[in-house]
Amino acid sequence: MSGAARLTVYSREYCHLCHDMIAALDALRSAYPFSLQVVDVDDDEALEQRYGHLVPVLVANGEEICHYHLDPAALAAYFGRIL
Repeated sequence: MSGAARLTVYSREYCHLCHDMIAALDALRSAYPFSLQVVDVDDDEALEQRYGHLVPVLVANGEEICHYHLDPAALAAYFGRIL
C-alpha cells in the first residue's frame, strides 16, 4: 500500500468512549501511517441505525476493526495485512 490508510471513527459528540478512542488513535500516529476521519452518526439516519449502539466504531476500507474501545491487536493485525 502506498500512502496512509484512511481510518474512520463513527462516533457521537457526547460519547466519552468515542473521545477515548480518538485520543488513543492520535497517540498511535507515529506507529502507523493513517489519516483519521471522525463521523458523527447522529448527523445521518442510516449511520445512526447501523452504528448507533456500537459507537465508537473504527472502520477502514469497509472493514470494522473494533468498537467500544480501541483494540490495539486488531489494529496491528489490520496494518499487518495492508502494509
